[in-house]
Amino acid sequence: MTGSLPQQFGHQQFPNDYQLVNGIAMHAENPENFQIPPDVIKRHIGPGQFVELRIDSPRFSVHEDAPEKCSCPSCDGEMTKPILRHSHPASLVPLPNQNVPSRGWGEDFWVKVEQRSGSHFRGIVDNPLVESRLHGLKQSDKIVFHEDHILAIHDIHRQEIVLGMDVADLKELAHWVASLQR
Repeated sequence: MTGSLPQQFGHQQFPNDYQLVNGIAMHAENPENFQIPPDVIKRHIGPGQFVELRIDSPRFSVHEDAPEKCSCPSCDGEMTKPILRHSHPASLVPLPNQNVPSRGWGEDFWVKVEQRSGSHFRGIVDNPLVESRLHGLKQSDKIVFHEDHILAIHDIHRQEIVLGMDVADLKELAHWVASLQR
């Protein structure tokens, strides 16, 4: 990959109309159930940390043998099709190889951040992805993404992120936490 991270992001394409899902848009559609990290946390994401992303395509829909109403594993909202989910990065919690047929579903996965430039990141996919045949992403592939695509930051980084905050950031974080309790 050459050029700046925004340029690399602009040139990045996935087959079968797959795209990275915008977490901010998903939160706006389902704010009660789909939480994403606040800006104050996103500003502190850096190399070595794990973030969760989702890739999906509008080309595929629910299959006939799927339950009538599927619920999203991240927000428990109703989905138009299932989303496969990896609970942890494979480098932290290795799983045995799973033989799951590709069905065109969306997939949540973990990426280990390598580089950050403003609101763009480059990282390495840290899960064996079920839908690789359709979206082309595989474990250990490099991927470029925008902070708007971040669905979660792995729990192991909470303390590190909070310890890196100054007083203004801590106040902003406290305000965000208080808003969740309303």
